[in-house]
Amino acid sequence: MNRPLRLATAALTASAALLLTSCGSGDDSAKDNDKIAGAEQGEEKSSTPSEPAQAVADRPKIELPSDLTYTFEWAKTGDKKKDAVLADTEQYLKAVDLAIAEQDPAHKAYRFYSEGDAAAASQKFVQEYVDYKDRITGTKRYFNARVDMSGGRTAGLVYCEDQRKAHNKSLKTGKTAEAPAPSKDDFVLYSSRLRVNDKGVWVTETTTTDRGNATCQP
Repeated sequence: MNRPLRLATAALTASAALLLTSCGSGDDSAKDNDKIAGAEQGEEKSSTPSEPAQAVADRPKIELPSDLTYTFEWAKTGDKKKDAVLADTEQYLKAVDLAIAEQDPAHKAYRFYSEGDAAAASQKFVQEYVDYKDRITGTKRYFNARVDMSGGRTAGLVYCEDQRKAHNKSLKTGKTAEAPAPSKDDFVLYSSRLRVNDKGVWVTETTTTDRGNATCQP
């Protein structure tokens, strides 16, 4: 019998939670063939779309399925570093979904924008989709972003995600999971820690989530 899943939030520090109701079956265990550097092994519409703020020659190209789109409702702050944090976080979120679409738990794109606990959690998250042979379709909406800088080279980022229009799609059947009844759990609060590396990229080191948090409710 097919087992319902929760549509996953992105990386949850040491674990990943699945999205809202997907149909699929398979082995629950994650594969550990690829190790994440720096991690303990044990875990479009936008009014002002952001661009990766600093030119980096070897940034990975992110080309997602045409049926997966994003709305980032966070305007540029006018602060160069804060805008770079937001821009690179957008790329990280898309890179994780690219890894899911290409069924590659150790995809180089998300590893370019994350390290440590966040990269390890993303690997586990992607692996769950690979095990169920699912990917994500629909629209993801992000809003209420706040960036707090610390010392110029580290930052904290808090933001919300609206998952009401994002669903799981079976790669075996091509069918999209039926949308569940609207719930406060369609909204997720994220809290991330980032640092800028020697390439000028703001990499996510940790992310925690709180599904159903009142801050993100409409």
